[in-house]
Amino acid sequence: MFLIAGNIFVVFCLLMIVLPFGKIRIGGDDAKPEFSTFSWFAMLFAAGMGIGLMFWSVAEPVGYFTEWFGTPLNVGGGEAEAAMGATMYHWGLHPWAIYGVVALALAFFSFNKGLPLTIRSTFYSLIGDRVWGWIGHVIDTLAVLATIFGLATSLGLGAQQAAGGMGFLFDISSGLTTQIIIIAGVTSVALISVLRGIDGGVKVLSNLNMLLALALLFFVLIAGGLTAFMANFGTTVAGYAQYLLPLSNPVGREDSTFYHSWTIFFWAWWISWSPFVGMFIARVSYGRTVREFMLAVLIVPVVVTTIWMSAFGGNGLDQVTNQVGELADGIGDSSLALFQMLENLPYTAITSFLSIVLVLVFFITSSDSGSLVIDSITSGGKIDAPDAQRIFWVVMEGLIAAVLLAIGGSAALEALQAGAVSTGLPFTIVLLLICVSLWKGLSHERRLSQLQEVTAS
Repeated sequence: MFLIAGNIFVVFCLLMIVLPFGKIRIGGDDAKPEFSTFSWFAMLFAAGMGIGLMFWSVAEPVGYFTEWFGTPLNVGGGEAEAAMGATMYHWGLHPWAIYGVVALALAFFSFNKGLPLTIRSTFYSLIGDRVWGWIGHVIDTLAVLATIFGLATSLGLGAQQAAGGMGFLFDISSGLTTQIIIIAGVTSVALISVLRGIDGGVKVLSNLNMLLALALLFFVLIAGGLTAFMANFGTTVAGYAQYLLPLSNPVGREDSTFYHSWTIFFWAWWISWSPFVGMFIARVSYGRTVREFMLAVLIVPVVVTTIWMSAFGGNGLDQVTNQVGELADGIGDSSLALFQMLENLPYTAITSFLSIVLVLVFFITSSDSGSLVIDSITSGGKIDAPDAQRIFWVVMEGLIAAVLLAIGGSAALEALQAGAVSTGLPFTIVLLLICVSLWKGLSHERRLSQLQEVTAS
Protein backbone atom coordinates (compact mmCIF):
# COMPACT_ATOMS: atom_id res chain seq x y z
CA MET A 1 0.00 0.00 0.00
CA PHE A 2 2.83 2.40 0.83
CA LEU A 3 4.52 1.81 -2.53
CA ILE A 4 1.35 2.06 -4.62
CA ALA A 5 0.20 5.19 -2.77
CA GLY A 6 3.59 6.84 -3.28
CA ASN A 7 3.34 6.26 -7.04
CA ILE A 8 -0.20 7.70 -7.12
CA PHE A 9 0.97 10.87 -5.38
CA VAL A 10 3.77 11.43 -7.93
CA VAL A 11 1.44 11.01 -10.91
CA PHE A 12 -1.17 13.26 -9.28
CA CYS A 13 1.32 16.10 -8.71
CA LEU A 14 2.71 15.87 -12.23
CA LEU A 15 -0.84 16.14 -13.57
CA MET A 16 -1.32 19.31 -11.53
CA ILE A 17 1.59 20.86 -13.45
CA VAL A 18 0.44 19.98 -16.98
CA LEU A 19 -3.37 20.16 -16.68
CA PRO A 20 -5.38 23.43 -16.85
CA PHE A 21 -5.67 23.28 -13.06
CA GLY A 22 -2.19 24.78 -13.05
CA LYS A 23 -3.59 28.24 -13.88
CA ILE A 24 -5.63 28.44 -10.68
CA ARG A 25 -4.09 30.90 -8.21
CA ILE A 26 -4.02 30.08 -4.49
CA GLY A 27 -6.08 32.78 -2.79
CA GLY A 28 -7.90 33.91 -5.96
CA ASP A 29 -6.96 35.73 -9.15
CA ASP A 30 -5.84 38.90 -7.37
CA ALA A 31 -3.76 37.23 -4.64
CA LYS A 32 -0.12 38.32 -4.29
CA PRO A 33 2.68 36.23 -2.73
CA GLU A 34 3.56 37.19 0.86
CA PHE A 35 7.20 36.10 0.75
CA SER A 36 10.07 36.44 -1.69
CA THR A 37 10.84 33.39 -3.81
CA PHE A 38 14.08 32.74 -1.88
CA SER A 39 12.41 32.94 1.55
CA TRP A 40 9.50 30.83 0.33
CA PHE A 41 11.75 28.11 -1.01
CA ALA A 42 14.03 28.26 2.04
CA MET A 43 11.10 27.73 4.42
CA LEU A 44 9.54 24.83 2.53
CA PHE A 45 12.89 23.10 2.01
CA ALA A 46 14.09 23.55 5.60
CA ALA A 47 10.79 22.24 6.91
CA GLY A 48 10.66 19.41 4.39
CA MET A 49 13.79 17.40 5.02
CA GLY A 50 16.59 19.43 6.53
CA ILE A 51 17.71 17.10 9.33
CA GLY A 52 17.18 14.03 7.16
CA LEU A 53 19.51 15.26 4.43
CA MET A 54 22.21 15.96 7.00
CA PHE A 55 21.81 12.56 8.65
CA TRP A 56 21.46 10.27 5.63
CA SER A 57 23.31 12.02 2.76
CA VAL A 58 26.52 10.07 3.45
CA ALA A 59 25.27 7.20 5.60
CA GLU A 60 22.67 5.89 3.16
CA PRO A 61 24.63 5.59 -0.12
CA VAL A 62 27.77 4.38 1.67
CA GLY A 63 25.72 1.87 3.65
CA TYR A 64 24.18 0.48 0.48
CA PHE A 65 27.53 0.40 -1.30
CA THR A 66 29.63 -1.25 1.41
CA GLU A 67 27.26 -3.66 3.10
CA TRP A 68 24.58 -5.47 1.19
CA PHE A 69 23.11 -3.39 -1.56
CA GLY A 70 24.61 -5.08 -4.65
CA THR A 71 22.24 -8.02 -5.05
CA PRO A 72 18.93 -7.39 -3.23
CA LEU A 73 17.41 -5.32 -6.06
CA ASN A 74 18.41 -7.91 -8.64
CA VAL A 75 18.17 -5.41 -11.50
CA GLY A 76 21.83 -5.18 -12.51
CA GLY A 77 23.88 -2.04 -13.02
CA GLY A 78 26.97 -0.64 -11.34
CA GLU A 79 27.04 -0.61 -7.57
CA ALA A 80 27.69 3.14 -7.29
CA GLU A 81 24.75 3.86 -9.58
CA ALA A 82 22.59 1.47 -7.57
CA ALA A 83 23.57 3.05 -4.25
CA MET A 84 23.00 6.62 -5.45
CA GLY A 85 19.87 5.67 -7.41
CA ALA A 86 18.24 4.06 -4.40
CA THR A 87 19.19 7.01 -2.21
CA MET A 88 17.63 9.46 -4.66
CA TYR A 89 14.53 7.28 -4.89
CA HIS A 90 14.01 7.80 -1.16
CA TRP A 91 14.68 11.56 -1.32
CA GLY A 92 13.41 12.57 -4.75
CA LEU A 93 10.00 12.87 -6.37
CA HIS A 94 8.05 10.62 -4.02
CA PRO A 95 8.50 12.45 -0.70
CA TRP A 96 7.91 15.85 -2.25
CA ALA A 97 4.81 14.56 -4.03
CA ILE A 98 3.47 13.43 -0.65
CA TYR A 99 4.08 16.90 0.74
CA GLY A 100 2.69 18.54 -2.39
CA VAL A 101 -0.67 16.77 -2.22
CA VAL A 102 -1.34 17.81 1.37
CA ALA A 103 0.06 21.33 0.95
CA LEU A 104 -1.95 22.12 -2.18
CA ALA A 105 -5.16 20.72 -0.70
CA LEU A 106 -4.77 22.77 2.47
CA ALA A 107 -3.86 25.94 0.59
CA PHE A 108 -6.72 25.59 -1.89
CA PHE A 109 -9.51 24.79 0.55
CA SER A 110 -8.32 27.41 3.03
CA PHE A 111 -7.41 30.36 0.80
CA ASN A 112 -9.78 29.76 -2.13
CA LYS A 113 -12.78 28.33 -0.30
CA GLY A 114 -12.44 30.13 3.03
CA LEU A 115 -12.27 27.00 5.20
CA PRO A 116 -10.13 26.70 8.36
CA LEU A 117 -6.50 25.74 7.81
CA THR A 118 -6.83 22.20 9.14
CA ILE A 119 -6.71 18.72 7.60
CA ARG A 120 -10.44 18.10 7.90
CA SER A 121 -11.12 21.02 5.55
CA THR A 122 -9.52 19.09 2.69
CA PHE A 123 -12.41 16.60 2.84
CA TYR A 124 -15.15 19.19 2.37
CA SER A 125 -15.78 18.40 -1.29
CA LEU A 126 -16.26 14.72 -0.34
CA ILE A 127 -18.41 14.82 2.80
CA GLY A 128 -19.58 18.43 3.10
CA ASP A 129 -20.58 19.74 6.52
CA ARG A 130 -19.86 16.37 8.13
CA VAL A 131 -16.21 17.46 8.34
CA TRP A 132 -17.25 19.46 11.43
CA GLY A 133 -18.47 16.27 13.16
CA TRP A 134 -16.81 13.14 14.48
CA ILE A 135 -15.35 12.20 11.08
CA GLY A 136 -13.44 15.48 11.03
CA HIS A 137 -12.29 14.94 14.61
CA VAL A 138 -10.84 11.53 13.65
CA ILE A 139 -9.07 12.99 10.61
CA ASP A 140 -7.48 15.81 12.60
CA THR A 141 -6.53 13.47 15.45
CA LEU A 142 -4.75 11.15 13.02
CA ALA A 143 -2.98 14.19 11.57
CA VAL A 144 -1.80 15.34 15.00
CA LEU A 145 -0.54 11.87 15.99
CA ALA A 146 1.24 11.41 12.65
CA THR A 147 2.84 14.84 12.94
CA ILE A 148 4.01 14.35 16.54
CA PHE A 149 5.71 11.03 15.83
CA GLY A 150 7.09 12.13 12.47
CA LEU A 151 8.64 15.15 14.17
CA ALA A 152 9.87 13.06 17.08
CA THR A 153 11.66 10.79 14.61
CA SER A 154 13.44 13.74 13.02
CA LEU A 155 14.26 15.37 16.35
CA GLY A 156 15.66 12.07 17.62
CA LEU A 157 17.83 11.68 14.52
CA GLY A 158 18.99 15.28 14.88
CA ALA A 159 19.92 14.76 18.51
CA GLN A 160 21.83 11.59 17.64
CA GLN A 161 23.79 13.30 14.88
CA ALA A 162 24.52 16.46 16.87
CA ALA A 163 25.70 14.35 19.82
CA GLY A 164 27.77 12.17 17.51
CA GLY A 165 29.34 15.25 15.95
CA MET A 166 30.18 16.74 19.35
CA GLY A 167 31.74 13.46 20.42
CA PHE A 168 33.70 13.29 17.17
CA LEU A 169 34.88 16.91 17.38
CA PHE A 170 35.27 17.53 21.11
CA ASP A 171 35.79 13.98 22.40
CA ILE A 172 32.81 14.09 24.76
CA SER A 173 30.29 11.37 25.37
CA SER A 174 27.70 11.10 22.60
CA GLY A 175 25.40 8.86 24.64
CA LEU A 176 21.80 9.26 25.74
CA THR A 177 22.53 11.94 28.34
CA THR A 178 24.13 14.23 25.76
CA GLN A 179 21.27 13.59 23.35
CA ILE A 180 18.68 14.50 26.00
CA ILE A 181 20.59 17.69 26.87
CA ILE A 182 20.63 18.64 23.19
CA ILE A 183 16.87 18.04 22.90
CA ALA A 184 16.26 20.19 25.98
CA GLY A 185 18.48 23.00 24.68
CA VAL A 186 16.99 23.00 21.20
CA THR A 187 13.46 22.86 22.60
CA SER A 188 14.22 25.95 24.68
CA VAL A 189 15.40 27.89 21.62
CA ALA A 190 12.42 26.61 19.63
CA LEU A 191 10.13 28.05 22.32
CA ILE A 192 11.50 31.52 21.64
CA SER A 193 11.22 31.08 17.89
CA VAL A 194 7.66 29.76 17.95
CA LEU A 195 6.53 32.67 20.12
CA ARG A 196 7.96 35.08 17.54
CA GLY A 197 5.81 33.51 14.81
CA ILE A 198 6.61 32.83 11.15
CA ASP A 199 8.09 36.21 10.21
CA GLY A 200 10.16 36.80 13.32
CA GLY A 201 11.19 33.22 13.99
CA VAL A 202 10.70 30.54 11.36
CA LYS A 203 11.54 32.69 8.32
CA VAL A 204 14.74 34.02 9.91
CA LEU A 205 15.91 30.54 10.90
CA SER A 206 14.98 29.06 7.51
CA ASN A 207 16.99 31.70 5.67
CA LEU A 208 19.91 31.06 8.02
CA ASN A 209 19.54 27.33 7.30
CA MET A 210 19.80 27.87 3.57
CA LEU A 211 22.85 30.12 3.81
CA LEU A 212 24.70 27.69 6.11
CA ALA A 213 23.70 24.71 3.96
CA LEU A 214 24.87 26.46 0.77
CA ALA A 215 28.19 27.35 2.44
CA LEU A 216 28.77 23.73 3.47
CA LEU A 217 27.67 22.45 0.05
CA PHE A 218 30.03 24.77 -1.85
CA PHE A 219 32.91 23.77 0.41
CA VAL A 220 32.34 20.06 -0.19
CA LEU A 221 32.02 20.68 -3.94
CA ILE A 222 35.34 22.54 -4.10
CA ALA A 223 37.27 20.45 -1.57
CA GLY A 224 36.12 17.19 -3.13
CA GLY A 225 36.94 18.42 -6.64
CA LEU A 226 34.53 19.77 -9.24
CA THR A 227 35.52 17.08 -11.73
CA ALA A 228 34.70 14.35 -9.21
CA PHE A 229 31.41 16.09 -8.39
CA MET A 230 30.37 16.21 -12.06
CA ALA A 231 31.12 12.52 -12.39
CA ASN A 232 29.16 11.76 -9.20
CA PHE A 233 26.29 13.94 -10.39
CA GLY A 234 26.12 11.95 -13.62
CA THR A 235 26.20 8.70 -11.63
CA THR A 236 23.38 9.93 -9.36
CA VAL A 237 21.14 11.04 -12.24
CA ALA A 238 21.79 7.84 -14.20
CA GLY A 239 21.16 5.71 -11.12
CA TYR A 240 17.93 7.51 -10.28
CA ALA A 241 16.67 7.13 -13.85
CA GLN A 242 17.63 3.45 -13.92
CA TYR A 243 16.23 2.44 -10.56
CA LEU A 244 13.16 4.70 -10.24
CA LEU A 245 10.73 2.27 -11.88
CA PRO A 246 12.16 -1.00 -10.46
CA LEU A 247 12.11 0.45 -6.94
CA SER A 248 8.58 1.82 -7.46
CA ASN A 249 7.26 -1.58 -8.51
CA PRO A 250 5.44 -3.34 -5.63
CA VAL A 251 4.96 -6.66 -7.49
CA GLY A 252 7.36 -9.61 -7.50
CA ARG A 253 10.09 -7.92 -5.46
CA GLU A 254 13.04 -10.09 -4.42
CA ASP A 255 14.53 -7.50 -2.09
CA SER A 256 11.98 -7.57 0.73
CA THR A 257 14.65 -6.93 3.38
CA PHE A 258 15.75 -3.79 1.60
CA TYR A 259 12.39 -2.21 0.95
CA HIS A 260 10.90 -3.15 4.30
CA SER A 261 13.94 -1.83 6.19
CA TRP A 262 14.37 1.32 4.13
CA THR A 263 11.65 2.27 1.65
CA ILE A 264 8.70 1.55 3.93
CA PHE A 265 10.30 3.51 6.76
CA PHE A 266 10.99 6.50 4.53
CA TRP A 267 7.50 6.47 3.00
CA ALA A 268 5.92 6.25 6.45
CA TRP A 269 8.19 9.04 7.66
CA TRP A 270 7.26 11.32 4.78
CA ILE A 271 3.56 10.54 5.19
CA SER A 272 3.70 11.15 8.95
CA TRP A 273 5.44 14.47 8.21
CA SER A 274 2.94 15.47 5.51
CA PRO A 275 0.36 17.23 7.77
CA PHE A 276 3.14 19.29 9.33
CA VAL A 277 5.09 20.10 6.16
CA GLY A 278 1.94 20.37 4.05
CA MET A 279 0.26 22.84 6.37
CA PHE A 280 3.42 24.85 6.78
CA ILE A 281 3.99 25.06 3.01
CA ALA A 282 0.32 25.99 2.55
CA ARG A 283 0.62 28.86 5.04
CA VAL A 284 3.56 30.41 3.18
CA SER A 285 2.32 29.77 -0.41
CA TYR A 286 -0.51 32.29 -0.68
CA GLY A 287 -0.57 34.00 -4.08
CA ARG A 288 1.20 31.25 -6.07
CA THR A 289 -0.45 29.49 -9.00
CA VAL A 290 -0.98 25.73 -8.76
CA ARG A 291 1.61 25.19 -11.50
CA GLU A 292 4.17 27.48 -9.83
CA PHE A 293 3.44 25.82 -6.51
CA MET A 294 3.97 22.28 -7.80
CA LEU A 295 7.08 23.15 -9.76
CA ALA A 296 8.61 24.65 -6.62
CA VAL A 297 7.47 21.89 -4.29
CA LEU A 298 8.15 18.95 -6.61
CA ILE A 299 10.81 19.73 -9.21
CA VAL A 300 13.15 22.31 -7.62
CA PRO A 301 13.78 20.35 -4.38
CA VAL A 302 14.58 17.22 -6.40
CA VAL A 303 17.24 19.13 -8.37
CA VAL A 304 18.73 20.57 -5.18
CA THR A 305 18.63 17.17 -3.47
CA THR A 306 20.40 15.56 -6.44
CA ILE A 307 23.19 18.12 -6.16
CA TRP A 308 23.40 17.64 -2.38
CA MET A 309 23.49 13.84 -2.55
CA SER A 310 26.02 13.88 -5.39
CA ALA A 311 28.34 16.12 -3.37
CA PHE A 312 28.08 14.44 0.03
CA GLY A 313 27.18 10.86 -0.87
CA GLY A 314 29.46 10.92 -3.90
CA ASN A 315 32.40 12.06 -1.78
CA GLY A 316 31.63 9.28 0.66
CA LEU A 317 31.61 6.68 -2.12
CA ASP A 318 34.87 8.05 -3.54
CA GLN A 319 36.51 7.63 -0.14
CA VAL A 320 35.24 4.06 0.10
CA THR A 321 36.42 3.23 -3.42
CA ASN A 322 39.86 4.70 -2.76
CA GLN A 323 40.06 3.09 0.71
CA VAL A 324 40.36 6.48 2.44
CA GLY A 325 39.36 6.96 6.07
CA GLU A 326 36.87 5.16 8.29
CA LEU A 327 34.07 4.99 5.74
CA ALA A 328 36.09 2.40 3.80
CA ASP A 329 35.25 -0.07 6.57
CA GLY A 330 31.50 0.48 6.19
CA ILE A 331 28.94 2.28 8.31
CA GLY A 332 29.33 1.65 12.00
CA ASP A 333 27.32 4.53 13.45
CA SER A 334 25.07 6.28 10.93
CA SER A 335 25.15 9.53 12.91
CA LEU A 336 28.94 9.76 12.40
CA ALA A 337 29.04 9.12 8.65
CA LEU A 338 28.93 12.80 7.65
CA PHE A 339 31.75 13.70 10.05
CA GLN A 340 33.86 10.73 8.93
CA MET A 341 33.55 11.98 5.35
CA LEU A 342 34.47 15.56 6.32
CA GLU A 343 37.49 14.26 8.27
CA ASN A 344 39.25 13.52 4.98
CA LEU A 345 38.66 17.00 3.56
CA PRO A 346 40.51 20.21 4.56
CA TYR A 347 39.44 22.29 7.58
CA THR A 348 37.77 19.35 9.29
CA ALA A 349 37.20 21.13 12.61
CA ILE A 350 35.51 24.12 10.95
CA THR A 351 33.26 22.09 8.63
CA SER A 352 32.32 19.61 11.35
CA PHE A 353 31.39 22.46 13.68
CA LEU A 354 29.37 24.10 10.88
CA SER A 355 27.58 20.78 10.31
CA ILE A 356 26.67 20.52 14.00
CA VAL A 357 25.30 24.08 13.96
CA LEU A 358 23.36 23.32 10.78
CA VAL A 359 21.82 20.19 12.31
CA LEU A 360 20.81 22.16 15.41
CA VAL A 361 19.26 25.01 13.39
CA PHE A 362 17.36 22.51 11.21
CA PHE A 363 16.34 20.87 14.48
CA ILE A 364 14.96 24.16 15.83
CA THR A 365 13.20 25.00 12.56
CA SER A 366 11.45 21.63 12.47
CA SER A 367 10.39 21.92 16.09
CA ASP A 368 8.91 25.42 15.91
CA SER A 369 7.35 24.90 12.47
CA GLY A 370 5.75 21.67 13.64
CA SER A 371 4.48 23.28 16.81
CA LEU A 372 2.78 26.07 14.84
CA VAL A 373 1.11 23.47 12.63
CA ILE A 374 -0.07 21.17 15.44
CA ASP A 375 -1.28 24.25 17.28
CA SER A 376 -3.33 25.23 14.22
CA ILE A 377 -4.88 21.75 13.85
CA THR A 378 -5.79 21.40 17.52
CA SER A 379 -7.35 24.87 17.63
CA GLY A 380 -9.64 24.22 14.68
CA GLY A 381 -7.57 26.01 12.05
CA LYS A 382 -6.79 29.21 13.96
CA ILE A 383 -3.35 30.70 13.31
CA ASP A 384 -3.35 32.96 16.37
CA ALA A 385 -3.92 30.48 19.20
CA PRO A 386 -2.74 31.37 22.75
CA ASP A 387 1.00 31.29 23.41
CA ALA A 388 0.56 28.73 26.18
CA GLN A 389 -0.81 26.25 23.66
CA ARG A 390 2.19 26.72 21.37
CA ILE A 391 4.54 26.21 24.31
CA PHE A 392 2.73 23.00 25.24
CA TRP A 393 3.28 21.45 21.79
CA VAL A 394 6.95 22.48 21.57
CA VAL A 395 7.63 20.83 24.93
CA MET A 396 5.56 17.75 24.03
CA GLU A 397 7.55 17.12 20.81
CA GLY A 398 10.83 17.30 22.71
CA LEU A 399 9.56 14.96 25.41
CA ILE A 400 8.33 12.33 22.94
CA ALA A 401 11.65 12.42 21.03
CA ALA A 402 13.55 12.01 24.32
CA VAL A 403 11.32 9.13 25.45
CA LEU A 404 11.71 7.27 22.13
CA LEU A 405 15.49 7.60 22.36
CA ALA A 406 15.49 6.48 26.01
CA ILE A 407 13.26 3.42 25.61
CA GLY A 408 15.01 2.42 22.38
CA GLY A 409 18.37 2.12 24.12
CA SER A 410 20.90 0.65 21.70
CA ALA A 411 18.09 0.25 19.18
CA ALA A 412 17.01 3.90 19.40
CA LEU A 413 16.90 4.31 15.60
CA GLU A 414 14.52 1.35 15.32
CA ALA A 415 12.31 2.87 18.03
CA LEU A 416 12.16 6.13 16.11
CA GLN A 417 11.35 4.30 12.89
CA ALA A 418 8.61 2.26 14.55
CA GLY A 419 6.95 5.44 15.84
CA ALA A 420 6.87 6.94 12.34
CA VAL A 421 5.58 3.77 10.64
CA SER A 422 2.83 3.19 13.21
CA THR A 423 1.28 6.60 12.62
CA GLY A 424 2.09 6.83 8.90
CA LEU A 425 0.15 3.71 7.91
CA PRO A 426 -3.41 4.87 8.73
CA PHE A 427 -2.69 8.35 7.44
CA THR A 428 -1.86 6.93 4.00
CA ILE A 429 -5.58 6.29 3.49
CA VAL A 430 -6.31 9.89 4.45
CA LEU A 431 -3.84 11.16 1.82
CA LEU A 432 -5.38 9.04 -0.94
CA LEU A 433 -8.81 10.46 -0.13
CA ILE A 434 -7.35 13.98 -0.11
CA CYS A 435 -6.30 13.45 -3.75
CA VAL A 436 -9.90 12.65 -4.69
CA SER A 437 -11.29 15.60 -2.75
CA LEU A 438 -8.74 18.03 -4.18
CA TRP A 439 -9.47 16.90 -7.74
CA LYS A 440 -13.18 17.57 -7.17
CA GLY A 441 -12.47 20.94 -5.58
CA LEU A 442 -10.17 22.10 -8.39
CA SER A 443 -12.63 20.89 -11.04
CA HIS A 444 -15.36 22.97 -9.38
CA GLU A 445 -13.07 26.01 -9.23
CA ARG A 446 -12.18 25.58 -12.90
CA ARG A 447 -15.86 25.44 -13.91
CA LEU A 448 -16.59 28.58 -11.88
CA SER A 449 -13.73 30.40 -13.58
CA GLN A 450 -14.96 29.38 -17.04
CA LEU A 451 -18.48 30.49 -16.19
CA GLN A 452 -17.22 33.88 -15.02
CA GLU A 453 -15.26 34.32 -18.25
CA VAL A 454 -18.35 33.53 -20.33
CA THR A 455 -20.47 35.91 -18.24
CA ALA A 456 -17.90 38.70 -18.51
CA SER A 457 -17.67 38.33 -22.29
